[in-house]
Amino acid sequence: MTRPRPVPVSWRSPVLAAGAFALLTGLYAALLLLGVPVPAPRRPLEEVHGPLMVFGFVGTLIGLERAVALGARWALLAPACSGIGALLLVLTGESLAAKIMLMTAAVGLLGIYRALWRRQPGVALLAQATGAFGWYAATLLWLAGFPLAEAVPWLVTFVVATILGERLELAHVALAPAGPRWCLAALAALTVGATATLLWTGPGGHLFGVSLLAVTAWLSVSDVARRTVRGRGLPRYVALGLLAGYAWLGLAGLLWAGVGATAAGARYDATLHAVFLGFTMSMIFVHAPVILPAVLRRPLPYRPVLYAPLALLHGSLLLRVAVGDGLGVESVWRWAGVANVAAVLGFLGCAIALSVRRLPSAARPSAPAPPAVAVR
Repeated sequence: MTRPRPVPVSWRSPVLAAGAFALLTGLYAALLLLGVPVPAPRRPLEEVHGPLMVFGFVGTLIGLERAVALGARWALLAPACSGIGALLLVLTGESLAAKIMLMTAAVGLLGIYRALWRRQPGVALLAQATGAFGWYAATLLWLAGFPLAEAVPWLVTFVVATILGERLELAHVALAPAGPRWCLAALAALTVGATATLLWTGPGGHLFGVSLLAVTAWLSVSDVARRTVRGRGLPRYVALGLLAGYAWLGLAGLLWAGVGATAAGARYDATLHAVFLGFTMSMIFVHAPVILPAVLRRPLPYRPVLYAPLALLHGSLLLRVAVGDGLGVESVWRWAGVANVAAVLGFLGCAIALSVRRLPSAARPSAPAPPAVAVR
């Protein structure tokens, strides 16, 4: 059987650049939503803030990492489509072309998981494929005319199931025999909960919240981060970011389980940003030192300075949710939101500086970058 040709590094860089474009435009849209006096573009960019961040940035990042893991050139089409979809969102807003391109990216990611499944099936891969289906379901609903706010549970399923699968992949050697079965049960609850929000909006929202709590419980008990947090250096940094992210996911679960689904207002803001900033962005921060070398074959050495944007992210989000959303203090909500943006930009700046800086150890020939699944 002929092995697929690996994706050249020169092909990966433009796709990653498209993801970075989605991130930067999404953050600019966030400043507009926060009411910060920055120049407003001709087209209302704030209307596509959510899809830019979730589909354009996170989707492109996950698709690119999975394409590299598969090692097949055709797989690069999935993250390329999400990057093009992000560009179309900026240029044309919520147009049919942008939605179709983002749906095509989801279908491509499902194709990548199918190819990986044929190599080595397992619960971890099933969880990640469920995440890709969540992406597909969200874009399908969006295309069918549903407001994207009503498809949020499927957006959450996309990021949560993907990360659940990746963490299971790492924890399997230390798991009890029943661990994967409990993970599968949490995954099933997540899928049922997301479906229920469409069929029975009120009870479905509560059920979805309970499913998020089930996922949080499995991650908190089973993840190796509980042990590596007592280590030093990169393992401790990763573990602290993971555990803080799980706390935010648990808060989102409590909000959904307690008060049900909502599509606007302070609770909506708190719930969404608990998942997509507190949980998802924290995962990206702590996995970047391994993902970047695996994808671009450029080093991103761990340095303690990486704690600064991580601490700013969680500290400012706590202020935003507890005081801005919880107590309704608009000025705190606004400036905490600006600090959220600064945390992401600060991490991006640290990552670029550490990656391009020529350290003594980086000057010597190094071994090939480890695969992304080596993250602890």
